[in-house]
Amino acid sequence: MPEITRDEVAHLADLARIDLSDAELDHLAPQLQVILESVASIQGLAGDDVPATSHPLPLTNVFREDVVTPCLTPEQALSGAPSVEEQRFAVPRILGDEQ
Repeated sequence: MPEITRDEVAHLADLARIDLSDAELDHLAPQLQVILESVASIQGLAGDDVPATSHPLPLTNVFREDVVTPCLTPEQALSGAPSVEEQRFAVPRILGDEQ
């Protein structure tokens, strides 16, 4: 694999609108090279006989039956509220008039 040059890193940084110093460019070029080599080595592991997966283990979702059950009336739901206003919980205002 060809080595990533400092100029290529500078070009990528420019495309990403990242301002990097000379020291950062010198530091990042070898690191990006290692990352690309790692990705290349992983790409070579999977052959055509290995199916594509999104997770290494098979996953299944467990759902319960969707059954309609009785719910609380507004009076029951608001029975423990310290303050109620028009069948709603009344809470202190946290934002001033600036909003």
